[in-house]
Amino acid sequence: MMDVSLIGLPYDASSSFLRGAADAPQRIREALHSPSGNRWSESLHDVLDPQWLRDAGDLVLQPDASARAEIERGITALLDLHTRPLALGGDHSVTYPVLRAINHRYPRPAILHIDAHADLYDEFEGDRYSHACPFARIMEEGLASRLVQVGIRTLTPHQRAQADRFGVEVIDMRAWVAGVRPVIEEPVYISVDLDGLDPAYAPGVSHWEPGGLTTREVLTMIQQCAGHIVGADVVEFNPHRDESGRTAMVAAKIVKELASAMYTERAGG
Repeated sequence: MMDVSLIGLPYDASSSFLRGAADAPQRIREALHSPSGNRWSESLHDVLDPQWLRDAGDLVLQPDASARAEIERGITALLDLHTRPLALGGDHSVTYPVLRAINHRYPRPAILHIDAHADLYDEFEGDRYSHACPFARIMEEGLASRLVQVGIRTLTPHQRAQADRFGVEVIDMRAWVAGVRPVIEEPVYISVDLDGLDPAYAPGVSHWEPGGLTTREVLTMIQQCAGHIVGADVVEFNPHRDESGRTAMVAAKIVKELASAMYTERAGG
């Protein structure tokens, strides 16, 4: 059976500022297959080889609460085929139903969460399922053994209290600059919000937050992650703010290195 499957989650109805992330999956695919690059990862894996990486297409999602159940069903269907999901978001709210599905096969993995924002609000603008809240829902339900957040630079007092409540390991940008790095050796789900990168590297996001990670730093975190990757997502790409196409290529590069890291485990090194 295929070991890794791309799956598009074209949903942005839980976005709090700008819509557009629902259009991201196709744009990421176009960048993945662009003749401006090639199919090979930095570890010399042909990550687009259809013999092991298949594209499961996009789920059909309505812009309402029904999308959460559809995402959970769609990811569960992939897991039932013994394939791990590499999801193309979509806003960050999609991570919550993905983790609900992941737990059916891989109970309580660690999460490596790369983001400018902690996404730990109990509710945001009256919505408990906003893209500002998924990790509060995930931790409330005990869907992760650890939550390690890297790149954070927008904490509020409420989110700091939430992080303390859930025992979140927050490596904010000040800690990152001081040399703190994530160490995860257990099974892990990797969630990459593209606004975790500085907008100089990824301007095609809805929330520009200066002072973030470089593309190389994000790739190195993925490449050096020691845990078995049970699934991953790349979220919050907004093509409508990506006039140059730069962010699409950054997203595609991250997808390639995630796929390669998952391939390396399959190949035994």
